[in-house]
Amino acid sequence: MSKAVTHMYVLCLTLFASFYAACQVSPGIDIARNVAMKTRDGVTLYADVYRPDGAGNFPVLLERTPYNKEYPDDEDFARMAVARGFMVIIQDVRGRYTSEGEWYPFKHEMDDGYDTVEWAAALPHSNGKIGMFGSSYVGATQMLAAISQPPHLAGICPVVTASNYHENWTYQGGAFEQWFNESWTSGLAQDTAGRVIRQNTNALENRNVLPLSGYPLFNVETLANPGGLTSSLAPYFLDWLDHPEYDGYWKQWAIDANYGKIQVPALTVAAWYDIFQGGSLHNYLGLRAHAGNEAARAGQRLLIVIGGHAGEGEKIGTVDFGPAAAEYSENAVTLDWYDFLLRGRQNQFATSKPVRIFVMGENQWRDEDAWPLARAVQTSYYLHSSGKANSSAGNGSISTERPQDEAPDSFTYDPADPVPTVGGPLCCDAVHLPPGPRDQKAVESRPDVLVYSTPPFADAMEVTGPVTLDLYAKSSAVDTDFTAKLVDVWPNGYVQNLTEGILRARYRSSTSSATPLVPGRIYEFKIDLWSTSNVFLKGHRLRVEVSSSNFPRFDRNLNTGKSAAVSSEVIKATNTIFHDKQHPSALVLPVVRR
Repeated sequence: MSKAVTHMYVLCLTLFASFYAACQVSPGIDIARNVAMKTRDGVTLYADVYRPDGAGNFPVLLERTPYNKEYPDDEDFARMAVARGFMVIIQDVRGRYTSEGEWYPFKHEMDDGYDTVEWAAALPHSNGKIGMFGSSYVGATQMLAAISQPPHLAGICPVVTASNYHENWTYQGGAFEQWFNESWTSGLAQDTAGRVIRQNTNALENRNVLPLSGYPLFNVETLANPGGLTSSLAPYFLDWLDHPEYDGYWKQWAIDANYGKIQVPALTVAAWYDIFQGGSLHNYLGLRAHAGNEAARAGQRLLIVIGGHAGEGEKIGTVDFGPAAAEYSENAVTLDWYDFLLRGRQNQFATSKPVRIFVMGENQWRDEDAWPLARAVQTSYYLHSSGKANSSAGNGSISTERPQDEAPDSFTYDPADPVPTVGGPLCCDAVHLPPGPRDQKAVESRPDVLVYSTPPFADAMEVTGPVTLDLYAKSSAVDTDFTAKLVDVWPNGYVQNLTEGILRARYRSSTSSATPLVPGRIYEFKIDLWSTSNVFLKGHRLRVEVSSSNFPRFDRNLNTGKSAAVSSEVIKATNTIFHDKQHPSALVLPVVRR
C-alpha cells in the first residue's frame, strides 16, 4: 500500500472513528466507504462519503436511500458534485443493504434523518450546511427529515415524491395502487430476503442470494397465507391492506399535516406522467402556504418535467417531445439548485419566477409566476350524447354548451374483465407494464368505456393546471369505481393519454370512512385527474374517457364493498352516467387564453 493510501486509511479511522470496508483515493476526490453512524437508539447506519481532495470545508449534499448506496448512478452524481466543490454523503437507510436495523417504510425516517443531518454537519471537512437530494422514496427521506427540523439542514430537493402516504402513494381516490405497491415491494424484497437468509444461517459472507422467483411476489389477490412470504419480507404490505382508510396508521407520518414544520428552501420537482404528480404539486403548494414569511415563501421553487418515473429524455413512452425535453437532467438541476442555495451562484434559480413547467404539444419550457396559473380560466366542458357514447365508435361529445334533455349513457362493469391499463403514471416495472404516453385506441374500442370528444380544433387551445371531472352517476351495486382519462387525439388517429383519475364510490365523501351506495340513486362524484399542461394543436381533438376500471394500475372493485385482498366474490354492475339539465356532468379544465 502506498504512503498516500496508507495516510488516507489512517485518517479515515482516526477522524471518523468508524469502520471502513474500503478507502479509495482518485485524483481530486477522496472516497471513504462504509462510514458508520449511530442513531439515537443505537442502530448503526453506513454511508459512503465523497469529498474534494485536500484541505478545506465544503457544503454537504446528503442522500438517504433504500436502493443501495453503491448504485452506480449515485456515485456518478457524487463525482459530479465533488467536481463542483461539494462533499457528498450517500447512506443506506435503516434495514437496507449495509445498514443495520429493520426496514419498514417511513417509520424511522424522521429520527434517522435528523440524526444523519447533524452527524454530517459535524464531520471533518463539512462546513455545516447540509442539503438533501434524491427522488421517489429518497424524496420521502428528505421531507420526513425536514419535518424533524435538524438545525443544520439548509435545503431539500425532493424529486417526484408524495405528500401523503395513503392518499397518493398506496391509495388514490380510495383505490389501492396495485401495480405500484406490488412492483415496488417486490423489487425491495430481494435485499430483505438476503438479510433473512444471512440472519438465519449466520452466513454473513453470503451477500448474494438466489433471485426471488414469482412476480409480483405480493399479489393483493393471492394473500391467502398472510403468515408466509409476505409477512417475512414485506409485513408493511399487509399493513397497507389492513388500513384502506385514512386513519391513525397513516397520519403518524403524513407530510401534508406537517408543512408548517418544514421551513427550509425546497426545490420540488414534479412530472406530468409521474405516479406521484399529485403529491409533488401538493407539496409545493403546502410548503408555500405554510412558510413563515415572504422570504421563506420565496425559497420554494417548482419545476414540472414530463416523465418522472415514466422516464427522462426526448422520447417518453411512444411520444417524442423534441430537443427541449432532453435539456432536463435531474443531476444537473440538483447541482444548480445547491450552487445557488449553498454557494451563492447566480444561475437559473436566481430568477424571480419560482415556477418552471414543460408545456406539451408545443414542447417548450416556460417560466411562471405561480402554480396554478392565475390567468388560467376554469372552463366547464359538458358531456353530451344520445345515450350511445360507448366506445370511440359512439356518439359522445363534449363542449362548453350546457346540456338540456339528453339520454344517459350506461355500461356494464365486469370485475372479471376490467379495462386494462395502457401507459400512464406507472412505477416500477416498465418491462411488464410500460409507462408514459401510449396509444389508447384499443382501450377506447371497448363498450365499457364511454368516449366524449370535441370536434377538431380550428386553433390551438392550451390546458394548464388541475383537471376535475364532475360526474353525475348511479350504479346497480353498493360500490363501484369511476375512472376518467383526459386524452389528446392527433389528426393521424394517435390517442395520447395526458392525465387520469379514479374514485372508489364508497369513499366519495371521505377516504377516512366508507359509505355504501344506495343502488339506483344518482350521486355527484368529483374525480381528481391531477394536472397537465398541454397545447391541443390545430386539428387535434380533446377527449375524455369514462369507465369503472384501470387494471392493474388500480385494484379491481368487486362491486360488493369488499376488497380483493379478502374476497373473491365479484358481481357485475350496470353504471349509468347522466348529462342533462339537472345533472350537468362536466370536465372542468384550466384553459389558458392565447
